[in-house]
Amino acid sequence: MNWDRVEGNWKQLKGNVREQWGKLTDDDFEAVAGRKDQLSGKLQERYGMAKDDADREIEAWLARQDKS
Repeated sequence: MNWDRVEGNWKQLKGNVREQWGKLTDDDFEAVAGRKDQLSGKLQERYGMAKDDADREIEAWLARQDKS
């Protein structure tokens, strides 16, 4: 799955994102609104991750969505 599909289906995929990163709040989801850079920033903020680590986690999550 590419990120354009995630962005287009954000409302449907929010549940999957919430399962993966439970510390994200409803306000975080509203701020992210399907934007990858915003999700990366929120992961850095909530989980204390480095940008590269957050980006890697997002890519790993994205790859798992293809298999689902």
